[in-house]
Amino acid sequence: MPSNRRRPPPPFVPGLLLLLLLAVAPPPAASAVGVNWGFASSHPLPAAHVVRGLLLPNSVPRVRLAAASSDALSALAGTSVSVTVGVPDALLRPLASSTKAAAAWVHDNVTRYASSVRIEYIAVGDEPFLLSHGQRFQPFVVPAAANIKKALSAAKLSSKIKVVVPCSADTYQNASMLPSKASFRPDVNKTMAELLSFLTNNSSPFMVELNPFLSFQQHKNLSLDYYLFQLMSHPVKDGENKYDNYFDASIDALVTALTKAGFSDMDIIVGRAGWPTDGAVNATPAIAQSFMTGLVNHLAKKSGTPLRPKVPPIETYLFSLLDEDQRNTASGGYERHHGIFTFDGQAKYYANIGQGPKPLKNAPDVDYLPSKWCVIDNNKELTNVSSSFSVACSNGDCTALSPGGSCSGLGFPGNVSYAFNNYYQQHDQSEDSCNFSGLGLITTVDPSVDNCLFTLSIRTSAAASLHLTLAMFQLLVLFMVLHFLFIV
Repeated sequence: MPSNRRRPPPPFVPGLLLLLLLAVAPPPAASAVGVNWGFASSHPLPAAHVVRGLLLPNSVPRVRLAAASSDALSALAGTSVSVTVGVPDALLRPLASSTKAAAAWVHDNVTRYASSVRIEYIAVGDEPFLLSHGQRFQPFVVPAAANIKKALSAAKLSSKIKVVVPCSADTYQNASMLPSKASFRPDVNKTMAELLSFLTNNSSPFMVELNPFLSFQQHKNLSLDYYLFQLMSHPVKDGENKYDNYFDASIDALVTALTKAGFSDMDIIVGRAGWPTDGAVNATPAIAQSFMTGLVNHLAKKSGTPLRPKVPPIETYLFSLLDEDQRNTASGGYERHHGIFTFDGQAKYYANIGQGPKPLKNAPDVDYLPSKWCVIDNNKELTNVSSSFSVACSNGDCTALSPGGSCSGLGFPGNVSYAFNNYYQQHDQSEDSCNFSGLGLITTVDPSVDNCLFTLSIRTSAAASLHLTLAMFQLLVLFMVLHFLFIV
C-alpha cells in the first residue's frame, strides 16, 4: 500500500507556512519532557519499530511505559532513553499482599533489564485514586509501593530507581478551579497521608495525571484559549495570583493540597498531559498541536507557577505516543485518540518531543495487511442492518463516528461501512468477519472520505498482543500459590 496513506497532510502548516513555522521554531524540548507509551491496542506496532523508528529518530529523551512490557524493555536496551515502568491497578492487591510477589515482579521486570535499560521510576498503579474507582484500590496502593521498594533495595537498585504513584487530578481538584481552594478529597485523606510520608521517606516525587480535555469539557466557563496557553485578556484571578493557563493552575492546586497536608516542598512530576485528535468536538489535530506546542514552550521557559516561580515540574510526560483503540472510554471515546502518532506510527501533527523544529519522523517499513476493506453491500436489503452495526461497534472501535469525530459526517450507510471495516480489520481481515448476515462486502477500493480514514491494520504477532496479559496472569497465579502455601 502507499506509505503515506495513514499520514494526514498538515492542513494547518502547508507549504510556505511550514517554512515560516520552522524559521520561528520553538525552543528545543527540555530534557525533562518525555512521552507515554501505552499498549492498549488491538494491533500494536512492534516494540522494535517504536524504539528504532520513532523514539530514537525523534530524539525522545524519556518514555513512560503503561506496564512492564518485555518487548518494550528489550527494545530499549542499550539506548540512552530514560524509562518509567508502570504497574497496572490489577496487580496492586497481589503486590501489596506478598513481598515474594513483589520480589518476583522486580526480578522479572526490573533487575533483568537494569544493566542495559536506564530505568528511572517504577509507577505503582494507574490512577488508583480516580473518583470513579471509589475505595477499590486504596487499601493496596501504599503497601504495594512499599513492597516494590523493599524488592528494589534487596536487588541493590533503590539508589537508582525511585517508586512513584500516579494520582489523577480529581484526587485534589475542586469545583471552583481556584488553586487556593484545593485540597485532597476527604475519602483519600488517610491513604494520602500514608503515601506522602512514604514518598518523603524515599525521596520520591509526587506524580500527577492531568486530563486537560476532560477538564475543558467539564468547565464550560473556561475558554479554549485558557487550555491552549493563549494570551488571555482576562486571566483567572485567585487572590493576588493570576492564571492564564490550565496547566499552571492545576500544578498550583496540587501545591496547595500538598501544603495543607504538610508537604509543601515535595517535587512534582506530571505523568500525563495531552490533547486528543478525534472522538469528540474540539478534539482535532490542529487543536492538539496548539496544546502541545504551548505546553512544551511553556516548560522550556522554566518559569514555574505563581506558587512555585522558576520551579517547574521536574519531569512532564506528554500523552501520548500512539493511539490505542482498546483504551477504556468511560471518560469519552476521545481517550483512544491521544496519540501524537496514529497506531501505525504516522505523525498526526507537529509536536516537539525532542527533535526540536524538525518535522517528526514516521515509523518506516510498516507491515500492513493487504489493501482490502469491508463495506456494506448496498445491493442487499438493509432494513435489519442496525443489529449488525451494533455488533460491529460493540466489538470494534467506532469512536471516530462520535459527534465532532473525524467520521461523524458520514451518515447512512457510510457509518455502517466504517463500523464493518473496523471490525474486519481488528479481526485481521478474516473473510467471515465481513459477513454480517450477508450484508458485508470486501472491496479493494479505499472507502476513506476526506479526513475520515478507514483503518487498514498492520500485521502483528499473537505474542506481541498477549505478552502483557500473560505476565499479569503469571503474577496473579504466583500470588494464589503463595497464598495457598501460607507464605505470603
